[in-house]
This record gives sequence, structure tokens and C-alpha cells, in this order.
Amino acid sequence: MDIQTLKGLASVDIRTVEKESLVDIKSVKIDGSLSREERISDYIKQVKNPYCVQCNGIIVKMNFSQSGETLEDKLTSYFLST
Repeated sequence: MDIQTLKGLASVDIRTVEKESLVDIKSVKIDGSLSREERISDYIKQVKNPYCVQCNGIIVKMNFSQSGETLEDKLTSYFLST
């Protein structure tokens, strides 16, 4: 996924996005036997938009602080903690 695609996904407006177009996070399965890179890639393939998902019918948009960490950094941290 290139930077332009990620920027487009990050700019999704939760007030106008169609809930049905978003993946329910409860359906995402993480295979702990995969490498870090494979888990990140598989997660993105499953959710389609790593910035916007739904959970129990509620639209959830993820934002990250300007700490200098990238989405990859955040996902890596998350998957290493599971």
C-alpha cells in the first residue's frame, strides 16, 4: 500500500462513510504464527482501511499523535503486545 493510498484512507470522514463498507473489527483474526510483517500485511488486507473500522455497529476512526511514529510503528507495537 503506497503513501497516497494511506493518506486517502486516513482522510475518510466518519460522518459520511457508509458503515456497510467498513469491516467489523470483531471479524479480524490475527495469526500469531506469522512474522511481524506478515501480521501487519494480513491485518491491512482484512480491514481494508487500517484507519476506519466498525465495532458492534459503531464506526471507529483511529488517529495517531504526531509523535513521529508511523502506522507501521503503531501496528508493530500492537502486534508485539498480543
